[in-house]
Amino acid sequence: METENQTHVSAFILLGLSEEAELQPLLVGLFLSMYLVTFTGNLLIILAIIMDSHLHTPMYFFLSNLSFADIGFTSSTIPKMLLNIQMQNNVITYEGCITQMHFFILFGALDTFFLTVMAYDRFVAICHPLHYTVIMNPKFCGLLLLVSWLLSLLNSLLNGLMVLRLSFCTELRIPHFFCDLTQVVQLACSDTFLNSLVMYVATGLLGVGPLTGIFFSYIKIVSSILRISSAGGKYKAFSTCGSHLSVVCLFYGTGFGVYLSSAASQNARASAIASVMYTVVTPMLNPFIYSLRNKDMKQAIRKLFH
Repeated sequence: METENQTHVSAFILLGLSEEAELQPLLVGLFLSMYLVTFTGNLLIILAIIMDSHLHTPMYFFLSNLSFADIGFTSSTIPKMLLNIQMQNNVITYEGCITQMHFFILFGALDTFFLTVMAYDRFVAICHPLHYTVIMNPKFCGLLLLVSWLLSLLNSLLNGLMVLRLSFCTELRIPHFFCDLTQVVQLACSDTFLNSLVMYVATGLLGVGPLTGIFFSYIKIVSSILRISSAGGKYKAFSTCGSHLSVVCLFYGTGFGVYLSSAASQNARASAIASVMYTVVTPMLNPFIYSLRNKDMKQAIRKLFH
């Protein structure tokens, strides 16, 4: 392989999930179906919350934003993957790769922040019910939303700018179905120490930080629920946060699973296949979790079709 650096590259090649020609129609059908289910399911959640005044509460306000982030998260990768398979062209331009990374990181970070804010909302509702409307007022909810967006934008812009400073070798093949930040950085010929440092710090602050907040909130929630004397009261209190807890476990469980599988295996293609779980499957299942376990959401969605 040539070792000459290219400061300005024009394109990367996405190797995708499989190079076997006979599997491509199956991949198109599978991922198109999952994308349509994800887009439609999350859009229905948003529309149901907007149209039903009974759902104009902090919990559903953040749920609608989570659904929007899930649509963005999936839309940043799957349409380009489907287009590449359909056109039999695995090339993505340098600018397109940077843009894809930006939006993927942005919406991924928003997911973590919204899940954290929703955990705090449940903490206030269960542990401080008498002060709930005072604490979770519209102004404070708007502030939480603004901070979530600003921190996510800062993170994605910082990582994008760090990639722009890199020069790349003549080997520009990415063993993934989208421009994954770590895979792109590994292709660089220039020093990547600062990039790795920024990625580790961002993972610590935007990954471990929100997860710690969620964990702390649920410790307080469980402690409060256990102090409720009646079994019916305990069930009612826990049912209000059951859907959120399921989504948190799914999101972080698949994320950590992919990370561990990547660390244990040197096979980049296997890691790409594992990443389908949190990039596609989790956003697809979220609407089902919130609608099937929530009577108010089911009623609001039914109203959309009547």
